[in-house]
Amino acid sequence: MAGRGTDAPAIGIDLGTTYSCVAVWKHDRIEIIPNDQGNRTTPSHVAFVDAQRLIGDGAKNQAPMNPANTIFDAKRLIGRRFSDSKVQGDMKLWPFKVIQGPADTPKIVVTYNGQEKEFLAEEISAMILGKMKETAEGYLGKTVKDAVITVPAYFNDSQRQATKDAGTIAGLNVIRMINEPTAAAIAYGLDNKTDIVGKINVLVFDLGGGTFDVSLMTIEEGGSFEVKAVTGNTHLGGEDFDNRMVDHCVREFKRRWNKDLTGNQRALGRLRFACEKAKRILSCTTQTSIELDCLHEGIDFSLKFTRAKFEDLNMDSFNSCIETLETCLSDAKMKKSCVDQVILVGGSTRIPKVQHMLQEYFDGRELSKSVNADEAVAYGAAVLAAKVSGCSDKSVQEVVLHDVTPLSLGISMLGDVYDVVISRNTRIPTSNSKSYVTTFDNQSVVGIHVYQGERSKSTDNHFLGNFSISGLPPAPKGMSSVMLCFEIDANGILTVTAAIVSTGKMEKLVISNENGRLTKEEIEKMVSDAERYKLEDQEFKKKADAYNALEDCLYKLKNKLKDYNIKTRVLPETLKEMETVIAKTTKWLEYNQAAPFAELHLMKVHLEFVCKPLL
Repeated sequence: MAGRGTDAPAIGIDLGTTYSCVAVWKHDRIEIIPNDQGNRTTPSHVAFVDAQRLIGDGAKNQAPMNPANTIFDAKRLIGRRFSDSKVQGDMKLWPFKVIQGPADTPKIVVTYNGQEKEFLAEEISAMILGKMKETAEGYLGKTVKDAVITVPAYFNDSQRQATKDAGTIAGLNVIRMINEPTAAAIAYGLDNKTDIVGKINVLVFDLGGGTFDVSLMTIEEGGSFEVKAVTGNTHLGGEDFDNRMVDHCVREFKRRWNKDLTGNQRALGRLRFACEKAKRILSCTTQTSIELDCLHEGIDFSLKFTRAKFEDLNMDSFNSCIETLETCLSDAKMKKSCVDQVILVGGSTRIPKVQHMLQEYFDGRELSKSVNADEAVAYGAAVLAAKVSGCSDKSVQEVVLHDVTPLSLGISMLGDVYDVVISRNTRIPTSNSKSYVTTFDNQSVVGIHVYQGERSKSTDNHFLGNFSISGLPPAPKGMSSVMLCFEIDANGILTVTAAIVSTGKMEKLVISNENGRLTKEEIEKMVSDAERYKLEDQEFKKKADAYNALEDCLYKLKNKLKDYNIKTRVLPETLKEMETVIAKTTKWLEYNQAAPFAELHLMKVHLEFVCKPLL
């Protein structure tokens, strides 16, 4: 199989809020690709440490010690505005700084190379995608260009477009975007192909680190996947459960010692790390403890945490999941008794209370755990990547996908009334046209404001963009008409076209930068920035390797000098010269830790030349 423009296959990437995963079709099956640490999932963390940038495990591991410069949850910012109530709420919990950029875009501020740097969420996501690309290239031994990237089913147009932009910045050609629960259903369908007879109705319950989706679909024998309805919450997941635990610990600390932790970002970072670990432990045991030495002002903190307490803190969120599930069944006009399989996807579905509530809702039915909750989404994305890029394998080519749009799309009419052009849960790709007339006499220009959502009032929905069409011939109110065509492609991204009926003049919606969409120039700049950061990372590694090589050489030479047998074969003046150069180099290295690669390399060459008899 060959990807477009490269001899490497297309890859599937699950870009998660807390963890990401990459997979590829190889040797007639899907391979989940482990990262450089040997882990099959990679933390969606990016950290800036002095002159070094860390992505993945390295970034997450040092997060408690460097909270202000460790970025996570970029997926919760992508495609959103700074003024968004969800962003404002999250900012109070994040240890890193977020400021308002141009056009109300949120910008993340960190200290890097001794300077303050500002990054868009797309750039941070691009760094994570770049890490996944690099992981795949290391495994395949070839340059990867093409990728299918997953998004939550309930992502709106702005969030989808921003994710696609992140892929471009990372140097990827995003050949398709697929909804996460749909990708998981593909994984289930292929893994259980022999068990599917006729049609089965499958409900995918996808509760991850930051987002929640419920998708109801029909899988047909032979590999057809038809989505009936999707619903969800782009701001509900394991991160929120962690935050509740952190809040509880902060309150407990204040109750015991009357001291407020909220101003100590390092303490909060350590506490967040410990709470996440405790949450995972509580999925397999009923009690654990959080133990942190010198958490704040020299005070040690110890707290027993029971599963019952964890469930009590998060019960409203769990209930919200069940309510969302009911909405999905209602939208699909399907009774719960008609659901044949309930598939659990996302790490947070391991929470026993979530599983218990789901089982209770479905009258005690056994839940399907046949797919790996952490890897199923990347698995499905890789299957679609193989299909789209031309894999000849029969099982891949038999996959037929019918997805739906998660939210209604329409325009604002007179009186701030929202008029829907394409209803939610319409199969995509799709298009629909509607005719609109002028609202006053001799109107020559019509302004079109496009929204996405389910509210009756336009401004209560998500604003996507606006444009206008001019040149309407003078006529009384209601006599001139404009035809609007809404078109959604296979990635769920929208294009709106307006045409004056009498003249045929046309205009297309272009969501400008004022509305949060990145311009071509901005994307190009970010692509070059991403390349620069990559080169800086390579330079840093090269320098670090040279530093370690020199330090290692000194260590070996010092040990050899202690060996009496070697000393006896070396002339005293030569021995003294070697001792002197080793001592000088050791002192130089102590005071020149930031020395460039060339100097470090030169010092090692000189050291080896003088100490050649020892070597």
